[in-house]
Amino acid sequence: MIGLDISSTAVKLLELSRSGDKYRVESYAVEPLPPNAVVDKNINDPAATAEAVRKVIQRSKTKVKRAAVAVSGSAVITKILEMPSGLNDDALEAQIALEADQYIPYPLDEVNLDFEVQGPSEKNEGQVRVLLAACRSENVEQRVGALSEAGLDPGVVDVEAYAIERSFGLMNKQLPPQEQLVVAVMDIGATMSALSILVDGTTVYTREQLFGGKQLTDEIQRRYGLSAEEAATAKRQGGSGLPDDYQSEVLEPFRDAVVQQVTRSLQFFYSSSSYSDIDYIVLAGGVAAMEGLQDMISEKLGKPTLVANPFKDMTVASRVNSVALANDAPSLMIAAGLAMREREY
Repeated sequence: MIGLDISSTAVKLLELSRSGDKYRVESYAVEPLPPNAVVDKNINDPAATAEAVRKVIQRSKTKVKRAAVAVSGSAVITKILEMPSGLNDDALEAQIALEADQYIPYPLDEVNLDFEVQGPSEKNEGQVRVLLAACRSENVEQRVGALSEAGLDPGVVDVEAYAIERSFGLMNKQLPPQEQLVVAVMDIGATMSALSILVDGTTVYTREQLFGGKQLTDEIQRRYGLSAEEAATAKRQGGSGLPDDYQSEVLEPFRDAVVQQVTRSLQFFYSSSSYSDIDYIVLAGGVAAMEGLQDMISEKLGKPTLVANPFKDMTVASRVNSVALANDAPSLMIAAGLAMREREY
């Protein structure tokens, strides 16, 4: 199964194979999306999105047709329910359908539901904890439609936070072995940032907010009178060709804004949970690899900080551009987590 991450600015495709507990990158490609094709994780232009999916398939040269895609965490309602143990899936589904309207603020015929048994209840003997996830059907259908139109078989619609949790498992060896290890994964994309808090590899908190690398692109465009495309190119090239004041007047204030955003996100987490500290910060998304950002966040927040690379211990097929893959690695956490879904079948 290929992982297909449809973000606000690009479609990212990743195909992994597995031998034992070792993964190998078989195919990978990134295809830019036209402006406003996807706005705040909602597909605004289905035809343009499907065309970008078609192009990313061609670019990757993958032969796999079955794909996993994800909806954003803000589009999903999750709830832990307690159910009698011993019920089969059909009985659980019937019971959940009876109770779901208590937790979902939409008519049930307008939502897609799924559930997964998490294990025995710690509070009530003879009960199991069941994770209920619900999403408006239109959000699911937008993605399924884009994949189908591009000739793919949409096998799984996942949730971005769970895909990040899955790919974070690939980075375990990069962190010290420690019980109750609390890690903040900050995924900063073009327009949205998402904080996931993982305790021993399991997500306990997520929060999304409007903030991303496009703010830097927009400021370059405004300050230097460039087109959107020219500004994006200048940003990717680290400000090459821009006036001398770029570093001090544009880049430094943006890096400060990123640090503030991470700090604020963590404060929200502390104020709404029983946790008052974290052990590590992992930076993901397109902004993560920005020069100097890792050290700046580590210094300002006093926490060891890593730039995400789920491919560090993987081999790479000869047809894959390993340099481009390494550069894009922080922004491929969701795609990697989706591509790993194959192992569950």
